[in-house]
Amino acid sequence: MLTIKPANAILGATVTGVDLNQPLSAADFGGLLRALGQYGVLCFPNQLIEAPALRDFSINFGSLQMISRLADANAPEVSILSNVVENGDYIGTPDAGQDWHTDMTYNRVPGFVNVLVAHKVPMRDGKPLGGTAFTNTQAAYDDLPSDVKTRLTNATALHDHNQFQELMRSKGSTRPAQTEAQKRSRPPVSHPVFLTHPISGRKVIYVNPGFTARINELSPEESDATLKMLYAHVMQPKYAYTHHWSVGDVLLWDHLGTWHCALADYAPNEYRLMKRCQVMADKVFDPAFLQEKLRVVA
Repeated sequence: MLTIKPANAILGATVTGVDLNQPLSAADFGGLLRALGQYGVLCFPNQLIEAPALRDFSINFGSLQMISRLADANAPEVSILSNVVENGDYIGTPDAGQDWHTDMTYNRVPGFVNVLVAHKVPMRDGKPLGGTAFTNTQAAYDDLPSDVKTRLTNATALHDHNQFQELMRSKGSTRPAQTEAQKRSRPPVSHPVFLTHPISGRKVIYVNPGFTARINELSPEESDATLKMLYAHVMQPKYAYTHHWSVGDVLLWDHLGTWHCALADYAPNEYRLMKRCQVMADKVFDPAFLQEKLRVVA
């Protein structure tokens, strides 16, 4: 039986009673959707699933974003995040996501969830390294001053994939600069500054330091100041939660209501290897999809 135990008061829950190597029942999937809206980050411990099972579980939530390079040989929809070196080269992306962001806001159809399984977790003195930090943008919206909510009610923000690439390069990433053709293939897109979460019905602050370039309706100076204020607000410790990985953890988190950041607190010879699916929000904003999936647990 599906059991969901909250990790703390602000984010996170542990899920047991489901085998991710097997197809989900309708009731279990509905329960997971509801839990995502409530807890934002769900951990399934002791489920060291292989790439095909990770893909099959992830696709329940929406279409998968294909990663053309550094994908698993048995499932091209599954990308590899790793600092492991074999034959003189990394077997995965070694510096993925080591700054605050939420994935795929640069797409016209943004991201819904990430699903990662931990194959190697760096350890030092008996403690795990390479955790993933989260912050709750639903709770952060609730606490915004009313005048800020009013001023930005109908505002939109521009999200740019190239901005994050350059941010990572400025912090020492070895990834190359994007070509003009790559930039044209992923042009900037706009989304509401305050988005209504399709599951919880709550507002979220849907800008993030990684991909948000500006607030369209404000002058450059006002936009910079407002984004700085929103970022500082969201990153208050009271909204924070950090997941400390164990081998075999499957972590499912909601991009719409959280930001995340991979903690780079481990050395190059302390190996971290994750396999990941990125899932698009092409289903979750469809009321018919939600009604069908959630009614079994209503």
